[in-house]
Amino acid sequence: MVYFYLALAIVAEVAGTSLLKATEEFSKLVPTTFLIIFYVVSFWLMTLALRELPLGVVYAVWSGLGIVLVAIIGAFVYKEIPDLASILGMGLIISGVVVIHLFSKSIQH
Repeated sequence: MVYFYLALAIVAEVAGTSLLKATEEFSKLVPTTFLIIFYVVSFWLMTLALRELPLGVVYAVWSGLGIVLVAIIGAFVYKEIPDLASILGMGLIISGVVVIHLFSKSIQH
């Protein structure tokens, strides 16, 4: 169940971060309100994942996958196409998350 909470936390964080441009520097009430709601929900769900997973692992997975997903949304929604260095860097992030998940002794498998 903790992985489900972590996955939902990532989705909420990605939704909130994806709204940053739409807030127009927090001058638009509706997107700003949703951004705040998504961030609060994301952090709350992270605390639920912390019941069984270490903080460092939760944060690494949450931030790493969040970075990649936000970049994908940025490419499709805002036409911000990542260059080769960005793609390689995100590949390394994904690789790191996989290594943590598969080999870390601090995660209960």
